[in-house]
Amino acid sequence: MADYYELLGLSKNASVADIKAAYRKKALEWHPDRNKSPDAEKTFKEINRAYEVLSDPKKRQIYDQVGHAAYEKFGGRAAGGYPGGGAAAGQGPFGGYTYTGRPEDFGFDFDVNFNDPFEIFEQFFGGQSPFGGRARTRRPLYQMKLTFDEAVKGVEKETVIGGKTRKIKIPAGVDSGTTIRFEDFDLTVEVAPHKYFKREGQNVIYEQEISIPDAVLGTTIEVPTIDGSVKLKVRPGTASGSVVRLKDRGIPYPRSNRRGDQYIVFKIKIPENLSGKGKKLMEELRKELS
Repeated sequence: MADYYELLGLSKNASVADIKAAYRKKALEWHPDRNKSPDAEKTFKEINRAYEVLSDPKKRQIYDQVGHAAYEKFGGRAAGGYPGGGAAAGQGPFGGYTYTGRPEDFGFDFDVNFNDPFEIFEQFFGGQSPFGGRARTRRPLYQMKLTFDEAVKGVEKETVIGGKTRKIKIPAGVDSGTTIRFEDFDLTVEVAPHKYFKREGQNVIYEQEISIPDAVLGTTIEVPTIDGSVKLKVRPGTASGSVVRLKDRGIPYPRSNRRGDQYIVFKIKIPENLSGKGKKLMEELRKELS
């Protein structure tokens, strides 16, 4: 199996939004219902496994620390044997290990889960990672709700953390599920949807209605962006569903000079109630087009 970052086409400093966008793209590309390659199902499973690890801050930290081969070897499979007593055996970073009996026989008052190497380190090495340094200890985790504009442009907000009122600075470009690490706690943000902008990673989707005459003849219109309105030419003969890309008009990547794009999707507005004159004109247009 390829390195998880390579598999998703990411660099190792990829943000949560980058990982989410790359996963969506790769999952669509390799879904067995769409991709008829004999390797599609296997690759699709590998893509899901890569996303499962890289989208989880705890698992990603261990993966980055130990490397792909060690992570797969030590943490990629269950050791087996629990619950129900008997022996659990596997191959650890120090060679073979064997545990016989039930967890309570060893004085453990929790379930032993061999699927996640981070949990193995916490449970059997007292929080000390055998790969050097200490495994990440559990930190207080708080959640903050943001409006669409606050998430896109960044904001400084007051909130209560640990019983104290603190000012929290949120960088521009965060998305729902983004976790920000502060000195003594972690903060996860939840972003409310916008009334007409749709977000796909750092890209913005906006549906623009145009009339039949404007679609046929072309025109110039104003469309909203997250930075204000811009003028946009509608080409003659524009079909419903046509897309125009506004480069670098999307959402900033957190702590980066890069931005996503905005996509304008044209929808032709069909009049529901026409006057007698309007119907006559439409009849003439139908004759002309036929």
